[in-house]
Amino acid sequence: MFSTLFTAWGYEVSILEFVASIASFIGVALGITAKRITWPWWAISSVLYGIFFLHFKLFASAALQIIFIAAAIAGWYGWEPSGAKPGSFKNKYRLYTIAAILLATLALGPVLKSIGAASTYVDAILFFGSFAAQMLMVYEKYDNWPMWLVVDAGYTGLYASQGLLFTTLLYVTFTAMAAMGWSRWYGAHRRAIRSL
Repeated sequence: MFSTLFTAWGYEVSILEFVASIASFIGVALGITAKRITWPWWAISSVLYGIFFLHFKLFASAALQIIFIAAAIAGWYGWEPSGAKPGSFKNKYRLYTIAAILLATLALGPVLKSIGAASTYVDAILFFGSFAAQMLMVYEKYDNWPMWLVVDAGYTGLYASQGLLFTTLLYVTFTAMAAMGWSRWYGAHRRAIRSL
């Protein structure tokens, strides 16, 4: 799985990283369209990326994949077969979510440091930001996309700092896709309100 599939700009892309990236890209693209079929793709890519991140000692990123797999199961059974019906998240819950992310980061950062993780506080805040964004997606809140936009931009920097070029490029793409998802889900939400 860690065998080199191809080399680009001196970076060796393993079979595992390539397949995980493709599955992840498909999952996010389907998520933008609010199709329920997004969830099996999230699960597949999460299994693959979990293995990949463990290899590079990005422990919070690896553990996050377990949450993504659980969320994929919840999303599959929680969304209607026709897909998500985007709604909004109340302002007070947005504030609670941000406070919870910050407090949880302060708790997890030292733990990651003590076990020799390649990244500590950055990986921790992105872990909890991803967790919150994924839960918002499971519960069909369009607010998941602006959170993904911030988290994906953060992961772009983290993975670039770790020299994971191919995954960095994927997260640059995810950042742009999050903006598209935000526009699409928010638009669907506004149309639903107008039709009431």
